[in-house]
Amino acid sequence: MNIPLILTLSVIPDIDILIPYVEHRGPFHSIIMAVIIFIPIFGLYRKSAAPYLIALIQHSLIGDYIVGGQVQLLWPLTPQPFGFGMSITSSTNITLEWLLFIAAAIVMVKAKDTHSILQPHNSNLILAIPTFTVLLPTFLAFPIKVPMALTPPHIIYLTLFLTSLLIDIKKIVNQPQAKSESGRKA
Repeated sequence: MNIPLILTLSVIPDIDILIPYVEHRGPFHSIIMAVIIFIPIFGLYRKSAAPYLIALIQHSLIGDYIVGGQVQLLWPLTPQPFGFGMSITSSTNITLEWLLFIAAAIVMVKAKDTHSILQPHNSNLILAIPTFTVLLPTFLAFPIKVPMALTPPHIIYLTLFLTSLLIDIKKIVNQPQAKSESGRKA
């Protein structure tokens, strides 16, 4: 599995925050649209595409259906919003987010995914999407203010993603130098 891609897909519905005139938690959060988009991907990759679809739809189901108001899960069939409407600042939400963060951290450590993310690999560059569209803007109070109790997971993910990006950028910058040095030795 491509862990950077899974992590990116898990926040991709919130890209709607950056698109003018697109309603937040609207069509980009639709499970129907996610399945439609994944039909050709399943055609190509069969069962191995399932974790990527799950990563995409979990955002709408776990993140926005339970917390934060209403989400258009069944768009375009209906614009009807669905959700529990639990506040992001509620103790239930904070507890749920911490439990999910701890579970994700344990899985990533046991599967050695944190180690692989910190190794140079071009697929890690995709982590720029969640870093610059969700994590960094959160600390600038756009789109939402995160409760202080939830900032540690954000900081940990932000640090992990930025470190991975810096490792990859360093590799890319050093590649031309390594090639020119090996050319001079030959």
